[in-house]
Amino acid sequence: MSDHYYRREDLPRFETMGEDAPELWRRFNQWYGPVFEDGALTAREKSLIALAVSHAVQCPYCIDAYTQDCLQKGSDLEQMTEAVHVAAAIRGGATLVHGVQMRNTAEKLSM
Repeated sequence: MSDHYYRREDLPRFETMGEDAPELWRRFNQWYGPVFEDGALTAREKSLIALAVSHAVQCPYCIDAYTQDCLQKGSDLEQMTEAVHVAAAIRGGATLVHGVQMRNTAEKLSM
């Protein structure tokens, strides 16, 4: 039995998700591929965004994939670390702003 839930060797198996739904997989790839091509943002910038989002949604497969992709596209560790800090700040801010809902409920019940 594996000593952890996520296994590095599973990442290359991602495409097996299309085996039982080939048309959906084809459509996903038709959309996913072009999303990461140069456009208003460069492919490198999009990869940094994907790395940050990967941390925000806490997907170890995506973190591995986009760490590699960022390095291949010329990003350095400083840029990648800064992108992760941006994700952490947004996630932290989102947690704090939801505290307003807690305060609203507490104030309502305290009346």
